[in-house]
Amino acid sequence: MTDTMLRDAVISFPMLGNLTLNPSASFTLFGHTFYWYGVILAISFLAVLFWCVTHAHHFGLKKDDIYDEAIWVIIFGVIGCRIYYVIFQWDYYSQHLSEIYRIWDGGVGMYGGIIAGFITVAVWSRLKKIKFGAVLDCDASGMLIGHSIGRWGNFINREAFGVETTIFCRMGLTVPGKETIYVHPTFLYESIWTLIGFILINIWGKKGHRKYDGQMFMIYIMWYGLGRSLIEGLRTDSLWLIPGAIRVSQMVGILSFISMAVTLIIESKKKHPAEKLFVNQINKPQPVTNNE
Repeated sequence: MTDTMLRDAVISFPMLGNLTLNPSASFTLFGHTFYWYGVILAISFLAVLFWCVTHAHHFGLKKDDIYDEAIWVIIFGVIGCRIYYVIFQWDYYSQHLSEIYRIWDGGVGMYGGIIAGFITVAVWSRLKKIKFGAVLDCDASGMLIGHSIGRWGNFINREAFGVETTIFCRMGLTVPGKETIYVHPTFLYESIWTLIGFILINIWGKKGHRKYDGQMFMIYIMWYGLGRSLIEGLRTDSLWLIPGAIRVSQMVGILSFISMAVTLIIESKKKHPAEKLFVNQINKPQPVTNNE
């Protein structure tokens, strides 16, 4: 079946009593057409923003800092997601240049957004004279919930699913007049994986285990990279690095996991005085001056 045909597929879940769903990819409001994919992405960004704003003080940041940062990260993050996808699908987009900007039709690479966001935060934090690692940690505390929500845009678009399977949690796709195919709901796997990561990383952070700025961000990259390297192997629409052998996101995920795991182990052998944390520097009691 083609991607266009699958956009009209009826979705079913045998493990839920053959629950059947047929959500529309778009809706009309005030005479304008809006795509659920874009709406869900917007909700995911807002969820991350809300979380980071409400927890900014734990990292020595102000709410206004997060709002300011978010403007730039959202702009360049979305652009990065799309550029990453287009680069690895250039054979197609070189012949369809007018479709490059049509992000609402699907086709983004999360790693592109992470890379673009990383660079944006590096420049922004330097200009604002805020410790880079502290900003990354604050962002990392909420990023995984954004990933978890965002994957449901793939559900609406009937994309990012896996190979055919008979596994108990399989998802059925039925195109009118065609036989139902049952596939791995890989979008759901990643949504659950990132939700678990979101819960664990924040429990870990609240227990006071964060010893240095940037540590939480490295754990986030390690967790996300591990999940992508495993789940990506089941997908049918991934971007190939070596056709038939390994996908782009698998390789990036593996390298992310290994590099962060090694770095975290190395850093665990070092001493990290509590006063070096940016939040402790910001909240450091000021010496009392005698004006007599």
